[in-house]
Amino acid sequence: MSGLDWAVFAVYFGGVVGFALWQSRKNVGVEGYFLANRRLPWGAIGLSVMATQASAITFIGTTGQAFDDGMEFIQVYLPQPLVMILLCVVFVPFFYRAKVYTAYEYLEGRFDAKTRSLTSFLFLVSRGLAAGIVLYAPAIVLSVIMGWDEKVTILIMGVITIAYTMAGGITAVIWTDVVQMLMMFVGIAAALVILFGTLPPEVGVGDVVYIGGIQQMWSSIDWSWDPTNTYTIWSGMIGGFFLALAYFGTDQSQVQRYLTAKSLRSSRLSLIFNAFLKLPMQFAILSIGVLLFVFYHFERPPLLFNSAEVTMVHESERGAEFQRLELEHGDVHSLRREATLELLDARSSGDDLTALQQRIGEYDGQLSGLRSDAKAIVSDVRGASSNDVNYVFPSYLIRYVPAGVLGLMIAVIFAAAMSSLDSELTALSSATVVDFYKRYVRRSADEAHYLLASRIATFFWGLFACGVALYAGRLGSLLEAVNQVGSFFYGSLLGVFVLAFLVKKATGDGAFWGLLAGMLAVFIVSVTTDISYLYYNVVGTFTVLGVGTLFSRFADRPEAAT
Repeated sequence: MSGLDWAVFAVYFGGVVGFALWQSRKNVGVEGYFLANRRLPWGAIGLSVMATQASAITFIGTTGQAFDDGMEFIQVYLPQPLVMILLCVVFVPFFYRAKVYTAYEYLEGRFDAKTRSLTSFLFLVSRGLAAGIVLYAPAIVLSVIMGWDEKVTILIMGVITIAYTMAGGITAVIWTDVVQMLMMFVGIAAALVILFGTLPPEVGVGDVVYIGGIQQMWSSIDWSWDPTNTYTIWSGMIGGFFLALAYFGTDQSQVQRYLTAKSLRSSRLSLIFNAFLKLPMQFAILSIGVLLFVFYHFERPPLLFNSAEVTMVHESERGAEFQRLELEHGDVHSLRREATLELLDARSSGDDLTALQQRIGEYDGQLSGLRSDAKAIVSDVRGASSNDVNYVFPSYLIRYVPAGVLGLMIAVIFAAAMSSLDSELTALSSATVVDFYKRYVRRSADEAHYLLASRIATFFWGLFACGVALYAGRLGSLLEAVNQVGSFFYGSLLGVFVLAFLVKKATGDGAFWGLLAGMLAVFIVSVTTDISYLYYNVVGTFTVLGVGTLFSRFADRPEAAT
């Protein structure tokens, strides 16, 4: 990074944090710390909802995913507009009118204390793990760009995020999200412009679409009915629907957002805002990954994008073998580049393209095979699987993005990571204090005491996230890692809330045992079948509904108050 990059990074990053803390000056007590005294506008909440989900993983993991697999991941996001409408109609009114601090607090009034505690505990486990993965993402960027040790980076970012979250609470978090989200839009546009600008002058937009289409990188819809295939229209519309409904409807990091609104109408507007913008944004980010795939048809890509892993292998006993793969990879790339340019010439002249398309497809297959061989060597030397997919976009940034713009892009990724982490910390601390400490440990205390407890909880979960982050590099694709962790829990949590909202005769015991049955069902399915993790959400939801309804109906238990 140049001096200009550092200056841009420092000004932007410092300005975002300073602005967020200034906005939090009106916070009063615990309600101010966790809910901003229920006074925030719907636009800020809507951008915050987007930003909480659009972490640094969105830039790093999603682009890498698209580089390897094309646009297929967009299928997971197709049901989100419908999900947002359903949340506005069913979920939001229950939470808002109950005047609760956490989503799980509502469950005690509807069912009982043990159901509230179990759901909150499962949230703490799942999002505590996810927070660590979110924190690990920007460490990847710095390891590639500046050669910093990932562990040091994790600790530095963790400390900074913990500090301003403890100071400013949810208000600082949401206003940080607002600025971060606006800059992410700028970053997406800048990345697309730069990618097109670094292509050969003779390569136009139509050529980019055509080259990506040869390998079906732009194909976003897979109609095959294969439950083991993670990304199909069916897994997206069914499994993705339940995943999104559970995340936005039962996850405290999201529910907490729309509980800060001035009114029920504002809460609903924030989600409708998200419904219309999230899908186009995700499409644009995935397009960056596909454009990188096309770009490296003309520029020689590294055999592996993780420079640290490459250096490690070069210094190992298998270094000579790896170097032979690099040489072969370079030779095959040269052949593919020549064939691609020849294809574009033939395309403009109207010649038959079948033979050239087949040649390019063969070269793509050879390059993919060489990358797989290289990853196998890394796995052998490293003792863990290669996480190269997460380094595709950072590697491009450091090699091709001009000074100043590079600093801005890095600042955007940093802010994205920290905005997602601070969101997780406020949600985790609110559930810890409201659902456990205030409920079981200290039932009666003044505002100052609970505010101190809230800040201590924020500090604890920040340290926990740092600990998880130190091992997140072993999880492969960060994007899939987050979704997989969530899918083990979300379906069952969703089932409990659906019971609460729609099944009037459901009892606390029914909800509790249904939740345990749902978790058990997801575990059994995960170890005995190869179905996509997206379907875990469906299994968990319907198991909870079935067991919870039957138990409530036939067990000798009193009905819960509605």
